[in-house]
Amino acid sequence: MTSALSIPTILSPIAQDMLQVDSSIRRALASDVPLINAIGGYIVGAGGKRLRPALLLLIARAYGYAGPHLHDLAAVVEMIHTATLLHDDVVDESELRRGRQTSNAAYGNAASVLSGDFLYSRSFQMMVAAGNLRVLRILADATNVIAEGEVLQLMNMHDPQIDRARYMRVIHDKTAMLFEAAARIGAVLAGCGDASEQGAAGYGRAVGMAFQLIDDALDYNGDTGQLGKNVGDDLREGKPTLPLIVALERGTAQQRGWIESAIRDGSTDELERILQIVRDCGALDEVYAAAQSELGKARQYAQAMPDGDHRQALLQLCDYSLQRQA
Repeated sequence: MTSALSIPTILSPIAQDMLQVDSSIRRALASDVPLINAIGGYIVGAGGKRLRPALLLLIARAYGYAGPHLHDLAAVVEMIHTATLLHDDVVDESELRRGRQTSNAAYGNAASVLSGDFLYSRSFQMMVAAGNLRVLRILADATNVIAEGEVLQLMNMHDPQIDRARYMRVIHDKTAMLFEAAARIGAVLAGCGDASEQGAAGYGRAVGMAFQLIDDALDYNGDTGQLGKNVGDDLREGKPTLPLIVALERGTAQQRGWIESAIRDGSTDELERILQIVRDCGALDEVYAAAQSELGKARQYAQAMPDGDHRQALLQLCDYSLQRQA
């Protein structure tokens, strides 16, 4: 049943691979600089779903890849993701992630930014060591798109006039791009041909879009204990995500005024009122419907992959993505 799905269960076909990825990450984070070691250990200890490296592994294994560099490249994907989180939390002034203090809250902004830079540079060292120019290009391009997405989101902050198209570009660039790159690399490593590579990339892109859509919905409909971060953080940061965009489209003039003021001011003074507006106007239903549409695309891409436990895991990830609470 869908309700029984969990990440460890879904990823059981690559459980040993994931352990080796964690080992690769720990080796990569080793440094002669004590503070980097401390922050590295703090990051690894925080856990996380490791979905991006999991996509790389599942798709590579689905197409029968058993060659070298698999675990190191999956580790690179997770390290790039972690670097973006370190920088994100500084920009957003976040204090809580995965139920713990953020790195910037624990060690300060400067240490977090510089440790993120270390992760990026170590990632590119590992990519070069793998010696696959195609993979290097995919990840270099993805990293550049992610950076553009971060800047675009920064430009969108505190602007209640942001429309759906601009919002969708941000979540593609910031989130879906790395999912897409990870999935594409799995297919590239397996050498499975252009059509299959495009299908893998499409799967990753769709799952990444859905993942961020659900994330944005949970910020208005989740539980702080389960989320591992504070409900309403997006509003506090002045982020006009899809739940607010829909609420602005559907609300009364008075309701729009409350929401617009909250976005402009980055204020949670009216959080409870805005949560109720978002829920009552059907905004969350629309966000979940958009995520379901993306996951429908992902399922179609996965169905075209070779049958087996790895494809089944990719399909189960679609179900999990829709029903997750954190």
